[in-house]
Amino acid sequence: MRIGYFGDGPWAHTALDLINKQSDIDIIFICARFDNPDYVLKQKANDIGVEFIFVKNVNSDEFIKELEKYKCDLLVSMSFNQIFKEPIISMPKLGIINCHAGKLPLYRGRNILNWVLINDEKEFGITVHYVDEGIDTGDIIIQETYQIQDTDTYKTLLDKAYKECPKLLLRALKKFINNDVESIDQKKINDSYMYCSRRKEGDEIINWNSTTRELFNFVRALSYPGPCATTFIEKTPIKIIKSSLVNNAPKYIGIPGTVLEKNENWFLVKTIDSYIKITEWESSRNIYNGLRFSERI
Repeated sequence: MRIGYFGDGPWAHTALDLINKQSDIDIIFICARFDNPDYVLKQKANDIGVEFIFVKNVNSDEFIKELEKYKCDLLVSMSFNQIFKEPIISMPKLGIINCHAGKLPLYRGRNILNWVLINDEKEFGITVHYVDEGIDTGDIIIQETYQIQDTDTYKTLLDKAYKECPKLLLRALKKFINNDVESIDQKKINDSYMYCSRRKEGDEIINWNSTTRELFNFVRALSYPGPCATTFIEKTPIKIIKSSLVNNAPKYIGIPGTVLEKNENWFLVKTIDSYIKITEWESSRNIYNGLRFSERI
């Protein structure tokens, strides 16, 4: 089977290595993101001996014409950032497939691993699906779910996705080779769906008028390699890297964002319903009992 590979980042690297080991799959070209080409993929393309390309608009007439010469059976997308449209979708005889680190149809869009933690989900999904002209709306070829524990952070979920996405993509490719693809319409799984927006600068700022559980989830969702949850002492940003829940923490009257107790290893901050323990942080300012954090500069 002849495939064209569109990708970016660690999951694309690992998946490419797995695919390249298969004697029944030929990688014909590798296409990287245009705005920031992945030069690890470029090196892998050189090692494999295939063409490395990046194009501003994959749906342009010029690229469509260029694509015809490759005679691919299937196009594969792994963390590629352009939306495929007709006629490129119908050009390869087997279509285009995408690997998405989200449990479709409920988690379409961007930054899914951050959002599942913020939303206090107990599992996240990885889905390989056909590409149509929507965003993550194509029929599902294969999907797996993975449990989320309170000990999980953005990094642990990302590490899991880096490991499992390539495996799931290869399983999907084997289905094409064995001619046993049985895809399912997303509407048959769930009539509801949700698009997650891309997180942007400013979304990391803490709202202390949140419950303790909401803040705990927010901190772990924004932790390294994310921007880290951020609050302020006057105009100085304070990065909150790690927090923990306090069993049987009492409810009492107080101002959310107030430091209730501080020692060298942790400090407690009032939340809307109780308090949260901050166990790892970065600050150039002194943190002391009675301090009130601000949410904006």
